[in-house]
Parts: sequence; structure tokens; C-alpha cells
Amino acid sequence: MSKGPGLFSDFGKKAKDLLNKDYTSDQKFTISSSSYSGVALASNLVNRGGLSSGDVAAQYKHKNAVVDFKLDTESNILTTFTITDLLPSAKTVASFKLPDYNSGKLEVQYFHEHAALTTAVGLKKSPAVEFSATIGTPSIAFGAEASYMTSSGEFTKYDAGVNMTKPDSSASVILADKGDSLRVSYLHYLNQLNGGAVVGEIARKFSTNENTLTVGCSYNVDPHTLVKAKLNNHGNLGALVQHELRPKSFLTISGAFDTKALEKTPKFGLALSLKP
Repeated sequence: MSKGPGLFSDFGKKAKDLLNKDYTSDQKFTISSSSYSGVALASNLVNRGGLSSGDVAAQYKHKNAVVDFKLDTESNILTTFTITDLLPSAKTVASFKLPDYNSGKLEVQYFHEHAALTTAVGLKKSPAVEFSATIGTPSIAFGAEASYMTSSGEFTKYDAGVNMTKPDSSASVILADKGDSLRVSYLHYLNQLNGGAVVGEIARKFSTNENTLTVGCSYNVDPHTLVKAKLNNHGNLGALVQHELRPKSFLTISGAFDTKALEKTPKFGLALSLKP
């Protein structure tokens, strides 16, 4: 695959991950393993609001093909086939979920030195068609995405944005929800945080005149311990500590507080991911 501007879905991803990734109010246990033959196995158990759910997953890699299989406790079976370079500089992804026979989807991603294109279509009668396009370089890219319902002949989504990336920072501006919302984010890595980063995001909803400002940071206490925190203008405070128990095995403890209503019970989450 060529190094180009990347996909539109990756615009603002670094800032979004710092503000959202690994924060949870659930209890989650994951154990996974892999072999040199290309087979990987994983099992997840989640307790959410007193209700437990889980799944088992398997992945097989062979040359330029990957097959993913997942079975959950509600008897849903998700299968995904991914083939890289079936066509030059392209990736093809086919997926379907049983027993929902109308959930099938076929996606093609094309990567060029100065552009990236994706097209996805549902494998059913009168499917939804999704497509996105970006142009530019790894440093600055412009892009847009849309979703079209063939059954109604209407666009259900169209977004546009710009993404800028430097070795020590990234910024994005995205106009989403058919032009009804605007999200601006900026992330900067700081040596003072031992490779951690600070991030700020402003989101505005034009139809309701609602603004949300969120700031966050990450700090590497040592090579095996990460601390993150975030706070928005509505008083929602979140924090987490993630420690690497052994290579690729992590313990994450997170909490969420409403600083404007301290009488409310804080939410806490625990995630344990083991890879023997």
C-alpha cells in the first residue's frame, strides 16, 4: 500500500483516541493468544450494568488474506474476509452477520500516493451505498464522505473535512451531520509528558446552539504505565491508569465524575487484557 493522505475515517483519529480510547464504566476481561501459523484466538467477557455478555473470536492470516470469525452470547456470528492487493494498491473487505441475512457488506479501499477512495455497498435489495474520498499528502489532506439510500433515493449522511499531521502534532476540522455540526481538534506531543500529549476539541451543534469544549492529556509515568485525564465544559471529568503487567497484557482502571453534581455516584471501570 502506498503512503498517501489516508482514509477520511482517520481524520482526527489521534485526538479522538486520546479522549475516548480505554475509558469505560464496565468490567471487561479479555484473553488472547496467537501462533506462528497465523491463527489468533480471543475471548471477551463484559459486565455492563449488571448484565454480562461475551464473545469468542478467531483470526487466520495467510499471505495477503485475513479471515475473522466472532461468535457472541446472543448467537450472532460475524465473519469478515479481508484481501490486500487483490487489485494493485487496493484492499477488499467482505463481511456478513448471521442470523441477519441482510447484514452483508462489501467494501473496496483504494490507496494512491495523493488520494484514497472507499466504496461500500450492502449485499441486499435496495442497499445503502457509502463512499469517501481524500486527496493530499500525509501532511495535509482534504476529504469527504457520504451515504446514499437506494431505497429512498436520499443521502442520509454527508461530511467533509481537512486533516493536518506533523511529527509532533495533528489537527482536524470536520463538518458533519449534513452540515449541522462542526468539530475542531488539535493534539500536540510534549517531551515534558515523557511522550504523552495534550489535546483540545471543540464541538458545536448548530441546530441547538450547543457547544462542547473538551481538553485532555496523557502522561507516560514510566515505560509500562500510562495516565490519562479529560474534562469538558459540562463538568464531566474522566481519568484512567493503564499498566502493562507483561508484554501486551494490560490492566486499566478508569473513572468518570460529574464535577457539577458531586452527590452523584462516580462511575468506575476495570479492564484486564491478557496475552500469554
